[in-house]
Amino acid sequence: MSGQEQKSQFEEIAFTYMDSLYSTALRLTRNTEEAEDLVQDTYLRAYRFFDKFQLGTNFKAWIFKILTNTFINKYRKMVRTPQQVQLEKVEFGLENENQGDASEWSGFDEANYEGLFDDDIKSALSQLSEDFRMAILLADVEGFSYKEIAEMVDRPIGTVMSRLFRGRKMLQKVLEKYAKREGYIRTAKQI
Repeated sequence: MSGQEQKSQFEEIAFTYMDSLYSTALRLTRNTEEAEDLVQDTYLRAYRFFDKFQLGTNFKAWIFKILTNTFINKYRKMVRTPQQVQLEKVEFGLENENQGDASEWSGFDEANYEGLFDDDIKSALSQLSEDFRMAILLADVEGFSYKEIAEMVDRPIGTVMSRLFRGRKMLQKVLEKYAKREGYIRTAKQI
């Protein structure tokens, strides 16, 4: 397969998952710029290793594994190190901002993300450790199976099942007040 054919095939398959990858990256990083960087790094790695992908297998699981591994390897380290600002990049960014660069991807509308979850739910998710939050997002939001998640995070299926069970219990406890307030759970006074 020629380089152009491989590029076309990659784009045809990969870009159907961009919104899903971005929303998961945003929930993992809780920062729009970091989420954009995470998705960009994911696509760069996926393209670089696309020749290793077996056509006919689950591409979504494959690219989400790259996303989760990239997050684990790079962004956990980044959280522990102080942020550095390079003045050249800031000046460059300001110049581009004034020019209105049309090549920048603008397919994600942050207002749509904000509308997906109430503040209480976003807050509850953010209280979970990364391992629990990642398991819940991959299973309950993205719909991956235990086996697929286990392969993505390189953990046994039992560990994934345990993290999901414990993470859901933690969310349940944190969201109990929210559920009562919104009428999902009836109190003795309401019965």
